[in-house]
Amino acid sequence: PVVVVTGFVATTAEGVPTTLKRSGSDYSATIFAKLTDAARVTMWKNTNGVYTADPRRVPEAFPIESLKYDEAMELAYFGAQVLHPSAMEPCIDKSIPVYVRNIFNPAFPGTVIQGRSATLKDVNTQQKVKNWKSKSGEIPIKGITSVDKTALVTLEGASAGSNVAGRFMNAMDRSGINVLIITQASSEYSITVAVPENEGQKAIDALEDAFELELSRSTINSLSLVTGMAIVAIVGEGMALTSGVSATFMSSLANANVNIRLIAQGSSERQVAVVVSADDASRALRAAHMAFTLSATTASIAVLGSTGDIGSVLMKQIQGREKCLLKDLNVQLIMTCAANSRKMVIAKDINGLDMDKISDLLIDDETCTRTENFLTNTDMNKVTEIMEQDVNPNRVIIDCTNNEAVAEFYEEWLSKGINIISPSPNAAAGDLTRFKSICEAQALSGANWQYESSVGSALPIIT
Repeated sequence: PVVVVTGFVATTAEGVPTTLKRSGSDYSATIFAKLTDAARVTMWKNTNGVYTADPRRVPEAFPIESLKYDEAMELAYFGAQVLHPSAMEPCIDKSIPVYVRNIFNPAFPGTVIQGRSATLKDVNTQQKVKNWKSKSGEIPIKGITSVDKTALVTLEGASAGSNVAGRFMNAMDRSGINVLIITQASSEYSITVAVPENEGQKAIDALEDAFELELSRSTINSLSLVTGMAIVAIVGEGMALTSGVSATFMSSLANANVNIRLIAQGSSERQVAVVVSADDASRALRAAHMAFTLSATTASIAVLGSTGDIGSVLMKQIQGREKCLLKDLNVQLIMTCAANSRKMVIAKDINGLDMDKISDLLIDDETCTRTENFLTNTDMNKVTEIMEQDVNPNRVIIDCTNNEAVAEFYEEWLSKGINIISPSPNAAAGDLTRFKSICEAQALSGANWQYESSVGSALPIIT
């Protein structure tokens, strides 16, 4: 028999009509699957399954072939919109596989979710740790996800005796605060939790009430609230007893100039989460996605002086090596901006400019309009704005000009984590005070300044 049942709507124990909230239809399906001992559940969505990351923020994301229930629930908890943790629970009880498929592309197999991950007890009995990079072709994580609109609530300087953590969490519970992550010093000297941003002030009010006496006596130094945060998490059962995963994750964020405000690892060793500024969340997602070789290493490039003697030759070289770089080194170049002394053209989207047409774009307004790219007067402040806002973790400005005014921007670019390549001698062999300021900015940000091409042709040799 074919049974057609409405989902999402329900009633309370008192018979009052209600709904099952987000993903209520999925939850209804899995409940009925459990009640009828179904062989499988298929959730028809508008995507090709569960992706390695949100494709709206990480264009290189791709569908995951298979997940364990535990991995899927971790991804869902940390923001994967396709799934909801509750929807999986009925199927876990009876080991019913869940398929996530695309209603607009039914031929695509989608993602299958089935089976349980090994328990921490089982993993610990193995007692054999391997570095993930030594496992050829085996990637320890399944996906990267995020929770936006998050706030950090911190209690600092507690010398109020024992059970500070217990009282802290009780205050959160009594006020109905949803605690997403918690970290604390071993001495309970400071405790920080991540909560939904719209509950941040409510959490502060609850703690002020719970620790009113200690605050008045200064046995607790302060309570603080930081808004505008986001959680970024990597998830995968392959992380257990695998070294180098957290190091790769943290290094990728550092290289992308993303500051980490909080770090937490689940006791199951299936996820590691960090809290970063919401403005850096997309860059953090893309950086981590690349670092675990889930996608090619992508670099956003702006070429200044692209139609000059040096710049035009460079553009031909880049164009000629573009496919080779992707094939041999897994590096993809995206031309974000190109400029000459008068005009600059800015890419319309994350796919970048067509390198074949850059010269035409810089001299022909109609070509720009037809391709929907943006042509404007050359403006270094605009270049700075474009590159700073670019969510790509690898951003490079190639200065092929001989312009002192451009060299004045090197310090700012490097301080923002933007890498510079330049054959121009102006910054490297110009004013010493400026050179030292540029070097200091580079050291503080960790960005690269490649000026070794400033040799020959009667130019100073720099070592």
